[in-house]
Amino acid sequence: MAMRKLRVYTGPEIDQTPRSIVQDAAAADTVTVTLGEVLPLLADAVASNRTWLGDFADDPIRISSDLHDVLQAYRHFRRPGA
Repeated sequence: MAMRKLRVYTGPEIDQTPRSIVQDAAAADTVTVTLGEVLPLLADAVASNRTWLGDFADDPIRISSDLHDVLQAYRHFRRPGA
């Protein structure tokens, strides 16, 4: 009589890419929103001189490369006092 081998089923195999605890923590602290949602609030906060803006002044943000290009061109051609 052939001996049967039993295996313990632990669920489906999931291909997980290795991630660090730092990456997991950073991902948990981010939210994706549109510029249209954020811009009016930031503009009002700047116009109202809200002090909490200083708390985030050094925080990095992620923007698309085309928006970055437009902002760089705007900075270059903007003429204060003109």
